[in-house]
Amino acid sequence: MRSFLGIIAVLVLGGAIVRGESDNPPKKPTVYILPIREDISPPLVYLVRRGVKEAMEAKADLLVLDMETNGGRVDVTEEIIGILGQFKGKTATYVNRKAFSAGAFIAVATQKIYMSPQSVIGAAAPIIMTPGGGVEKPSETLDAKMTSGISALVRASAEKNGHNTDVVEAMIDKNKELKMDGQLLNEKGRILTLTNQEAERKYGQPPKPLLSLGTFETLDSLLVDLGYDSGLKVRVAPTGAERLAFWINFISPVLLIIGMVGLYIEFKTPGFGFPGVVGILAFALYFLGGYVGGLAGLEWAAFFLLGLALLVAEFFFLPGTLFLGFLGVMLMIASILMAGVDIYPGMPAWPGLPQLRVPLTEFAVAVIGTGVIAWLLRLWLPNTVFYHTLVSQAASGVESIAAQAQMQAAQKGWVGTALSTLRPSGKAQFGEEIIDVITQGELLEKGRRVKIIGHSANSAIVEESD
Repeated sequence: MRSFLGIIAVLVLGGAIVRGESDNPPKKPTVYILPIREDISPPLVYLVRRGVKEAMEAKADLLVLDMETNGGRVDVTEEIIGILGQFKGKTATYVNRKAFSAGAFIAVATQKIYMSPQSVIGAAAPIIMTPGGGVEKPSETLDAKMTSGISALVRASAEKNGHNTDVVEAMIDKNKELKMDGQLLNEKGRILTLTNQEAERKYGQPPKPLLSLGTFETLDSLLVDLGYDSGLKVRVAPTGAERLAFWINFISPVLLIIGMVGLYIEFKTPGFGFPGVVGILAFALYFLGGYVGGLAGLEWAAFFLLGLALLVAEFFFLPGTLFLGFLGVMLMIASILMAGVDIYPGMPAWPGLPQLRVPLTEFAVAVIGTGVIAWLLRLWLPNTVFYHTLVSQAASGVESIAAQAQMQAAQKGWVGTALSTLRPSGKAQFGEEIIDVITQGELLEKGRRVKIIGHSANSAIVEESD
């Protein structure tokens, strides 16, 4: 009886195990294929960034670079190498036909290199491109400096991924002689370039491939050999948005200046008009560039609008509270900075100083530019027809320049109370009316009695009243 019950228990337990395994089938491997099929230029950074972030979010097992390039800019190459370093899974490069110059640099930034038949890799010596697209020969000192810096950068990638650093240096430095097993592979005065057969030839003890781990007719045949043929293959396709994102981010400091100046003019003139529309559109383009470029989500645009709403509430509805205005400005600044930060999956939500370096620099340039333009506008704009048009249109579309002048004349001599500390501008209340005021340079504390003695543009000039 006991043996019979034991057999039943084993059958039940075995069935449970089988059912459990069938209910949770093993996860199929995921491969992300990232095309490097153009010159190494700034728009490619956005494609690589998007592909790497998507692969990280999907927890991909393998990231493959499908490469065919003549090379390109070293600064862009360095940025791409840094982006690839964020991916913690397995990485490989498939040289589809050629990986010259910067393409070779990027290839050694991956853990494994494979090649197609009749493909080549190398010729990675740095050159200087002229604005017309030609090549300029650098001086001997500059050539040595460029070669040394690039060689160190690529050598570090090669060491990290287990590639032969002597081979990499021979691709960059024409003074590097390469010998393996007593055979001269590259003599001084030449830059090393390898065919697929030369790159996979084995040297040393124990024998190791020179650079390539094998030749495969197609990328798909390579994935079959690596055991990823049954998994999910995701090809990251260029969308054209990368080029748009590059140009928007290229002019991002200009967009910030236009946005800040537009809002400055709006706050200095009554109503809401053309400068405010232009300013908001400039900020919208700025946030769009960060979103399309894969830097940040649209949530920071929402935080910016919230900060702007608080600032408007401070100026027009609850003047003198200070807290709302301060909170609004802080939200706007934080949103502008975070929209330009490159954050990868798994990173802390709040970035460190190295990640903030670029957006902080752009923001500082924008603030200085806005300050200079605002100062010039304060001197020049009130004397132009454009300013009077703004004022007359903003004041509900009916208030004329003459009526504005008449109102300002009537205000002269009014005595009221400063609603905020005047440093030197701020707001003051005169009876039931709250208006923008400015002192002649002195600082007046909140609560002081002030008297209107004139007007500058749309602000009343005040002095302390006895």
